Amino acid sequence: MIRILKLSLLFLLVTFQMNGQVKERNFAVGFNSGFGSEFNNKDYTFVNHFYKAQFYYKLKETKHFQFEILVQPEINFAKHQLLNLYFVKPDTPNFIEKRALYTQLKDIHEYVLNLGFLIRKPINESFSLYVLGSVGPMITDTETERMSDGFAFADVLALGLSFKIERIQFDVRPSFRHVSNAGFTSTNAGYNTKNIEFGVSYFL
Repeated sequence: MIRILKLSLLFLLVTFQMNGQVKERNFAVGFNSGFGSEFNNKDYTFVNHFYKAQFYYKLKETKHFQFEILVQPEINFAKHQLLNLYFVKPDTPNFIEKRALYTQLKDIHEYVLNLGFLIRKPINESFSLYVLGSVGPMITDTETERMSDGFAFADVLALGLSFKIERIQFDVRPSFRHVSNAGFTSTNAGYNTKNIEFGVSYFL
């Protein structure tokens, strides 16, 4: 009888251990950093570097794909300068003073809350590819010839490669980013940048 109890206890311990090893982990937290610049043009320069917290949640998994949502608080540090002073047209009030102001090199801080949707394609147990689209509200602290300061939006489209070891995941993510204020003010040309970012996350 005691022997049977010992065997039963051993069986239960092994079962719980196996279940713990294959437990599905849907939440992950992480940190990304990256940098970028404007697409080549004659009107302005824009270079940036940024830092993001990453909060993942896996919504669903099928035979071939995983579907995740992603929340990304971000701070972005940029340098911007107007190159083409004729971008500020003569019908702009005080256009001479504004041309002089806007052609100076400026430091810009952007505070963003990106909300994203991610589709992941596993390649094997370690590697996966994904596409990510995100949009989020943003506060920028500097007025330029292309955009007013204050409230705006950041839109991002990215491709990514992940490498996972146990509960740690590493990411490389090239992306395209558009920033504008959706027409809330008359100054809304915005910025378009190409970026690359690197990150690490941990599955809870």
